[in-house]
Amino acid sequence: QVQVMESGGGLVQAGGSLRLSCAASGSIFRIVVMGWHRQAPGKERELVASLNSGGAYNYADSVKGRFTISRDNAKNAAYLQMNNLKPEDTAVYYCYGYIYTSPRGEWNEYWGQGTQVTVSS
Repeated sequence: QVQVMESGGGLVQAGGSLRLSCAASGSIFRIVVMGWHRQAPGKERELVASLNSGGAYNYADSVKGRFTISRDNAKNAAYLQMNNLKPEDTAVYYCYGYIYTSPRGEWNEYWGQGTQVTVSS
């Protein structure tokens, strides 16, 4: 069993900053990718940022230059530093990981429950 849990959401004014944290726990052999998606009311879930074990980053165009993803492999953790937040960043943010639970087989995708980020204008 693998669990993924986010923390760090909240209410912030436009122009402010928040740092989201994500921790994976359980029967983890190796984490290939950790990242964040978000879903705003009435909109589809979208990729925000991801970081693979090889150090390759991927950011949504809307957050480039404002958000930074990082990982702590020793802690099976990922972080999303969000600066210069805008009202359109308001959404539920979900952490996910592509995780191997054994040396053999394939990775599976695991998701957290989500954390609310609200940016007021």
